Amino acid sequence: MAAHKKTTRKTARKSTGKPARRSAARSASMARRKRGASKTTTKRWSQRVTRESDALDLKRGVFKQTSAKKIASSLKTSAEQSTRRKSGAYRSALSMLTFYINRAGKTLPKTERSRLERAKVELKHQFGRD
Repeated sequence: MAAHKKTTRKTARKSTGKPARRSAARSASMARRKRGASKTTTKRWSQRVTRESDALDLKRGVFKQTSAKKIASSLKTSAEQSTRRKSGAYRSALSMLTFYINRAGKTLPKTERSRLERAKVELKHQFGRD
C-alpha cells in the first residue's frame, strides 16, 4: 500500500516587508507584564476621587454616617464652602453622592444604598428644591 501523506493547510499572508502590527491594547498589556502593574496610580481611582476631589473637601467617612440627614448636611456644607467647584453647590453635592453610589455598584449593601438614596431626597429638601 502506498503511504498517505497528511497535509496541513496554512493561510497565506501577503508579505509587505513591514513587521506585523499589534493592537494598542495588546502591546500595552505586554508592556505592563514586563514592567509590573502600576500599584497606586490606577488602582482604586474612584476611592482617590472621593478622598481628594477637585470640587469638594469631603469630611472623612461622610458616606458611612448612620443618618441620611447627616450625610446630606455634610455634603451641603462641603459644597457651599468649596471655592473650587465649577457648578452650583447643589449640583456638586448631588453629583458626588451619585458618583459614590454608582462606583460602589453591586457591592453596596441594600441598606446602605437605600440610606444614600434617602440622602439624595434630603439633599433636595435642604437646598429647597422640592
